[in-house]
Amino acid sequence: MKSKLKLALIASASILVSTSVAAEVLFWSTQARPIEETQAVREQVLSGFDGAVTFEPAEEGPWQTRVQAELQAGSGTIGVLGALHGDFTPLSDGLTDLSAVDVSAVAPGFVSLGRLETDEQKYIPWMQATYVMAAHRDALEHLPEGADLNALTYDQLIEWAANMHEATGQPRFGFPAGPQGLKHRFFQGYLLPSYTGSMVTEFRSEAAEAAWEAFLRLWEHTNPASTNFSFMQEQLISGDAWVVFDHTARLADAFNQQPDDFVAFPPPAGPEGRGFMPVLAGLAVPKTARDKDASMALVSYLLEPETQIATLRATNFFPVIEVDLPDDMPASVQAAGAAIAATSGADDALPALLPVGLGALGGQFNQIYNDTFERIVLAGQPVRAVLDDQAETLRRLIEEAGAPCWAPDAPSEGACPVN
Repeated sequence: MKSKLKLALIASASILVSTSVAAEVLFWSTQARPIEETQAVREQVLSGFDGAVTFEPAEEGPWQTRVQAELQAGSGTIGVLGALHGDFTPLSDGLTDLSAVDVSAVAPGFVSLGRLETDEQKYIPWMQATYVMAAHRDALEHLPEGADLNALTYDQLIEWAANMHEATGQPRFGFPAGPQGLKHRFFQGYLLPSYTGSMVTEFRSEAAEAAWEAFLRLWEHTNPASTNFSFMQEQLISGDAWVVFDHTARLADAFNQQPDDFVAFPPPAGPEGRGFMPVLAGLAVPKTARDKDASMALVSYLLEPETQIATLRATNFFPVIEVDLPDDMPASVQAAGAAIAATSGADDALPALLPVGLGALGGQFNQIYNDTFERIVLAGQPVRAVLDDQAETLRRLIEEAGAPCWAPDAPSEGACPVN
């Protein structure tokens, strides 16, 4: 009798231990790795979750290795994965379908990216960083008649730059074309997708030719010193430029120092949509998660407006849903947050992802776009001839990397083609 009772107690204890372990979710992330961010996520973001959760950040290599090992073993301890879009691509088959999670508040374009070209919701968008346009308020009186600042086209941007140039006698558009400027991201994620719906495949198309011709018209009204501009906040503050494009982090000082003088707004749209390049992080649940209900509850919690705001405070990554930001947020966050929400939530939003699958060739990929700019815009070489030449360089690089297409280009079997 005592033996049977002892066995029953052991069994009961095992069940309790098992339940306790299963209820604690291991959140394994490539994001929020700096110590202060890690601590903020634990104390400010996850403390409100109704359940036990352990947040552990890791470098991309070890992160990927552990996930792959658990998937291959068919069991593991990871409950939720946090990573950038490109990190999830090779894991697609091992990710749980999260279609049951409510994503109605998330920008549709982001939701689509989270399907990883499947019929299942492989990951849920979590947070984003990106680029925006910014302008001095004095520039607003020169907007084209009938233009909506939050829904500009490239033609209207060019007309706006021309109006400012004519009214002030100086070219007032500023562009980060300096050695440390992020001009390649503008061409990859904004200009070319807006005109071609593509970053790679239509690189030398007639639509791409039209995009570069449009940029040439814009360049006529661009401060010629832009070839030395890298962080556009400096030119906004100095008055060397009234309207600029740059990463949100490179505009922050202007908004924080002179919050009443500047406005942020979405990038312009072209014939194919409003191309923009989000640095998109997502949340996924591996098929080996011990308690999928607990994992999905954590994913849902991280999408709540209050949690999204706490995540912004902790990581400086912006929400993927529309939220009302608290008044105590820095001016730069308030301005950029509204512009980012307007961009990702626009009907014509066209997300163009950071390059995926290039490995060590990523720098050479960026240089192709920089070289194209220098040859067409700075050296004045014929657009068609330059595109034909650079397209061959691009084709060879993509084939060497064996990189399949990524958004906004359509999926490909093997290396992404350059038409």
